[in-house]
Amino acid sequence: MAEEERAPLLTSEVAENNLARHRKRPNLFPTEPVRSNAVCADDRIFVNATVTTPSEIEPDVVVAIFVVAFDTRSGNMVEWSMPEDADLDGVEFKAMVSGSHTQLKDFVYFRKDSLYGLACFENMPVDSEIERGARMKSVGILATSYTLLYRHLQFLETQVRHQLETPGKYTQLQAFYEDKTTAALIALQNQSKSTTPTTPSRDLLPELKITHPAGCFTQFAKFFGEQIFILWKYTLLEKRILFFSPPPIGVVCYRVYCACCLANHDMRGLGRRYKPQFYVNVADIETLESEVTYIACTTEKIFETKTSLYDVYVDNQIVRTHSPVLKDLLKCSSADREKFQKLNNLRSAHQFSYEELGEESIDEEEVFVSFFHEQNNRLFQTLLDVANSQDTQLTSDHMKSMGLDPQGDRQFLMELVEHYGIDVVLMVDNPCCPK
Repeated sequence: MAEEERAPLLTSEVAENNLARHRKRPNLFPTEPVRSNAVCADDRIFVNATVTTPSEIEPDVVVAIFVVAFDTRSGNMVEWSMPEDADLDGVEFKAMVSGSHTQLKDFVYFRKDSLYGLACFENMPVDSEIERGARMKSVGILATSYTLLYRHLQFLETQVRHQLETPGKYTQLQAFYEDKTTAALIALQNQSKSTTPTTPSRDLLPELKITHPAGCFTQFAKFFGEQIFILWKYTLLEKRILFFSPPPIGVVCYRVYCACCLANHDMRGLGRRYKPQFYVNVADIETLESEVTYIACTTEKIFETKTSLYDVYVDNQIVRTHSPVLKDLLKCSSADREKFQKLNNLRSAHQFSYEELGEESIDEEEVFVSFFHEQNNRLFQTLLDVANSQDTQLTSDHMKSMGLDPQGDRQFLMELVEHYGIDVVLMVDNPCCPK
């Protein structure tokens, strides 16, 4: 894999510059049917085009902060945490993933029970026989949501370097935790003072982005190419998808996020609760066994042999499945290639328009997310309209209007309508099907 594919997607300086440009831009897309921001409602992911300030509605609740170190005798261990009684069981293997010793730096998103975490890892050479020439640590946090974790990436990167150079100095970490705890308490108190509980406006719902702005979709599409639409089909079918890659794992966590976004739509009555797992290891096997649908990533090759835990296994750019039915969906259809070309053309068109306005670049996540959001809305709306009509026959014209190939996507559509219980009659058995 090319080095640029593995590097963290945005430095904080780049993120701030992109954010400043974003604030000056007009909206790329109309507010309907695309909502004004991203929201995780009932654990099901809905992502939308434009950005608002999440702190307006969602307190930044940091539950714990910790330092994980590698000990040559004991292995991974939590050397410090706040609060001291925080339940951090297993975090030492999440914050410092399997294979981290091969990297100088990395970061990882993960899930711990109902909480989400972000940790930054660094490996520093040292002249020490006891440490076998290398000092490895991770500094991480646990929060009630992953929507705001990106804000702390630079702080964690700075602090892990500080812990490597001056071990045992936790004053700054303690101050950070106390500050976040106080701020969260104030925010919750302010919320409780509101007169009547109301449903927040669409324009004020919290955003979902894990980078700000997220630049991961461009690399995601370039990395998978037309195969992005194979992943799109599996996500719409709500399959269990596991991404494998050796470290660094940070960019693979972004792939989990991007894959989650492929299935976003506004049809609230369709689908189960979606729970992105981000990084998982062997300690999560029992959890994964109980999940009906998930998207996760791992650095542990042993998962490849545990086929009962996943439906789709993505080994870097190789997408495969052990399910005979799902194997029929591994080939890109002509409509998939057309959609991929449209996606690239859309990106190029918006890139050109902003260059004409003197802008350096666009927030490409807006283009990608809105493309799939509108594609999925059109697909499901057409299916529901046909199901609610007197003639429930779904013809090749319907499939084309949904962006599907009447022949190449027939199996996918059959699986889709069965999965969601949509009552239509598929009339595309052969090229001479009724119109």
